[in-house]
Amino acid sequence: MTARDRETQTNGIGPACKPVAMDDVDSEAMPGAIVEAYLDRERGIRAFLDEVDALAVEGDHEAVRERIRGFAANDRAAFFAVALALTNSAHFFGDVEAQLDVTAADALRDLAETYPALAEHFGVVRMEVAGDRHNPVTGLDVTTTYDADQEVPLVTYTAHSGDVELCESRGSPAEILATATYVVQATNDALEAATSDDHPVNTDELSELIDRREELESELSVLRDRIDQLRRAPVGDE
Repeated sequence: MTARDRETQTNGIGPACKPVAMDDVDSEAMPGAIVEAYLDRERGIRAFLDEVDALAVEGDHEAVRERIRGFAANDRAAFFAVALALTNSAHFFGDVEAQLDVTAADALRDLAETYPALAEHFGVVRMEVAGDRHNPVTGLDVTTTYDADQEVPLVTYTAHSGDVELCESRGSPAEILATATYVVQATNDALEAATSDDHPVNTDELSELIDRREELESELSVLRDRIDQLRRAPVGDE
């Protein structure tokens, strides 16, 4: 088989680390309560972060993800303190200063300065904990090639959740579109179930749905044009 490399690109799929509202942590005293939970165990947590940071440097991203999940399960409040600190948010640090003091805020600022490599890892786990997600897809690495023997283009894609590689697949355009169809059908099923059970869908999600639908419609319009071109000049017919 001869295959010719045509294109390589990386596609981001939404923000990997959306800001988490304060009510995502079960505490009315946010952020003071979660910061105090961190400060109570600061030495041990810093030792843990050193270990996890070393794993990230070694490229063992799956181990990093699992260690952080374990931290979140064992100490939710302290986990959120670290996760929010790693966003390096001036607003969060200002809230800490207002509720506690500058010393506490500086301790959290130091986390952001010392462990920047862990920011996305903590952000993804924060999405999992706060939003009941699991391995949210944050990007795709895509390569397109052409198989001259089969006279078929091929698409290879690798799905990522942060730095964790979830899966790799290669298929023809028709096979790739079949997978996409399954995903859209599942989306429709989920929305239908929510509607049937009178469950509301929040405005942020609805807005994102509308944006994604418009993007899909735009890409489908381009796809129609491509298919029309092939119909007028069929590939492989003699």
